[in-house]
Parts: sequence; C-alpha cells; structure tokens
Amino acid sequence: MNSQEDTPLRSIRRALARRSLLRGGFAGAVALGGTALATAPASASTPRRTPVSTPRPTTADEALRELAAGNRRWRTYRERHPDETLAVRHSLVSGQHPFAVVLGCIDSRVPPELVFDQGLGDLMTVRSAGEVLDEAVLGSVAYGVLELGIPLVVVLGHQSCGAVKAAVQADLSGEELPAHIQYLADQISPCIDRGKDGDARVDSTIDANIRAVRSRLAAEPDLAAKIANGELAVVGARYELTTQLVHRVA
Repeated sequence: MNSQEDTPLRSIRRALARRSLLRGGFAGAVALGGTALATAPASASTPRRTPVSTPRPTTADEALRELAAGNRRWRTYRERHPDETLAVRHSLVSGQHPFAVVLGCIDSRVPPELVFDQGLGDLMTVRSAGEVLDEAVLGSVAYGVLELGIPLVVVLGHQSCGAVKAAVQADLSGEELPAHIQYLADQISPCIDRGKDGDARVDSTIDANIRAVRSRLAAEPDLAAKIANGELAVVGARYELTTQLVHRVA
C-alpha cells in the first residue's frame, strides 16, 4: 500500500487516539476535583449485579451500605446502571424483590434510582411533593414492607425543596395556595422553623420535615412492630443538589 492510500487510515487512527486521550483527561479531572472513592471509572464492561452473581441486600444495614455505595458512584461520575440486563429483565417477569423503599419528593432533580445508582427491581420508590404523607403514600410504603418484606425505608428530602419553600412563603404571607397545593403546605407547616429567616428558615424546615415524616412512619403500628423485632429500619436522609451527596438526617 503506498503512502497516499495509507493517509486516511492514519488520520482515523490519530483521531481515535486524540479522543481516547481527551476521555482519559476528563476522568482524571473528575478524580482530582473531588474525593477519589474508586480506582477507575465504570465502563461498558463493568460487571452488573444480577440475582446470581451478587446477593441482594436482605437487612437494613446491607441495604444502607448498597445505597451509600451507589450514591458514591453517582456523585463521582462512575455510575454502573446495574440490573438493566436482558437476564434481569426476564427474571423480574415472575416477581420482584426490592431491597429498599425510598419515599422521596416529586422534584425532577432527585430521581432515587439515579442518585443511588440502582436499576430495575432494586428500589420501590414512592414520591410526593415534600414527602408529604397521605393514605395512598402510607399504603404504598406499608405494601413494600408488609407484603414484600423490604427491610429499609428511606425518607429522602433534598436541598431547595419547592414544596417546603411554598409552605414557608404561604406561612409568611397568610395567602391561600391554589387548589390541592394548600394541603401540602398544611402538612409541612408544623415543621416550619420560625426561629430562622430567609433561606435558613427553608433549609431548616426541610430537615425538620424529613424528621417528622420519618417519625410518623416509624410510629405506624405495623411498621413499629417490624422495627421492634429488628426486621425494619426507617431512616431520614437528604440529597444535596450542589454536591449530589446523600447524607443521614438524625
């Protein structure tokens, strides 16, 4: 092959080499820009959890560790997107065995399966604005615990929650919110931290609301019995939009 015929091939090889170099540089920048929590970014060859290869968490502690590991992958851009394989999809036709219930807000920026890097059949998610409880939400959480034997319930609030902000603003102005939105504000209102002002009031109320919802769930008789027997844990957590970190709210 002469040099003219070889030129296009060499050009393609050079382009691929440059692209590989750029990808490597970006991965290094991510690792150096934050806390290095993994040795290498995930790739298409990263093993995905399947019912055969890796046992599903069966206790609250195991479930918490799995969620923490998934959130670490999410915030360091090393997502595995597990349990999406053809084999997993087929296995789920006959039944489901999620290892955690996540009660979260409807906010489009906080999808539990993404922020915890979980896949099909892993989480039972229940979402309402501000994690507000009503009979439908309570029944959904109870179904996961009592019917499916899920050992962990996470009440997941988040930074800059619009429902909480609306409740705080309505409390300040005394104005009625439109339609059913007032119901949400009424449920959040007892948690408003009137000892703080501005953004600090909203931020503190977010945490207080998480605690209140967690406490109410834990006090439900059927769930409380499971907690007393060591079969269930109900925890509060918060997702930070600025850092993508999920942390416990005591």
